[in-house]
Amino acid sequence: MTNSAPSGTPLRVGLLGTGPWAARVHAPALAAHPGVELAGVWGRRPEAAAALAEATGTRAYDDPDALLADCDAVAIALPPDVQAPLAARAARAGRHLLLDKPLATTVEAAREVADAAGAAGVASVVFCTLRFAPETARWIEERRTEGGWYVGEARWLGSLYGPGSDSPYAASPWRREKGGLWDVGPHVLSVLIPILGEVSGLTAAKGPDDVHHLVLRHASGASSTATLGLSAPPAAGGAALTLHGTAGHAELPAWDGAVTAYGEAVTALLTAARTGTPHPCDARFGLRLTELLTEAETRATGL
Repeated sequence: MTNSAPSGTPLRVGLLGTGPWAARVHAPALAAHPGVELAGVWGRRPEAAAALAEATGTRAYDDPDALLADCDAVAIALPPDVQAPLAARAARAGRHLLLDKPLATTVEAAREVADAAGAAGVASVVFCTLRFAPETARWIEERRTEGGWYVGEARWLGSLYGPGSDSPYAASPWRREKGGLWDVGPHVLSVLIPILGEVSGLTAAKGPDDVHHLVLRHASGASSTATLGLSAPPAAGGAALTLHGTAGHAELPAWDGAVTAYGEAVTALLTAARTGTPHPCDARFGLRLTELLTEAETRATGL
């Protein structure tokens, strides 16, 4: 792997992004991780970068390339179409990649990141929360090993844009434009695919507001459905995923916050960087998610 720190030496990670997700999840998890040195912070708002750097005991950079020069890896907490070109740039500079979902909102941009990471030989991890939260990660592996699943049902209805919402993420322009399909869709797919197998076919339909309904066929022969949205009334919100098969019924367990899960994603990146073994939830998987979400969006709109 390119530009790896020696085993036992903290990996110098630069944080790109200063919004609520970066401040609440990325920065504290990186600052607390024993295998990492938070090398610095860059953001599109210099004043926010300075504040976040001060809060985490590191320095702010006014130039992303200067930060790239001072780190071994980058953690990115930016909108997907800002993330993708910066991630490709970082990979070409030999920096490992800790990426947010979705990797990008176009297949071309996602493929550029995956190809750049592959060509440079750098490790990459896409932070799909449920793949890294200890409770759900363990459940996914147990269900994958168990096998025999016939049908999967997923529902993730957020209230980000529901009546009375005061979420700081509601101000995110890309979430408002792309909706639940692109925001929570990656989480659901990141659970269904490792258990039921690659998606071999899909169809999609629009529901109220930003709701999308997906029907998926999987390589195992199983099928699944997913209902995704961010505009549900608060009383209608919630996330659930149930599998039905020869072992009976299995429900995705609750998980305890994103900071712990992000710490596990950092550990996964460290492992991939030092062993050269790609993580299953890497940039190539992020590309596949982008392909599936693009197809679902196209089918739902009839374009």
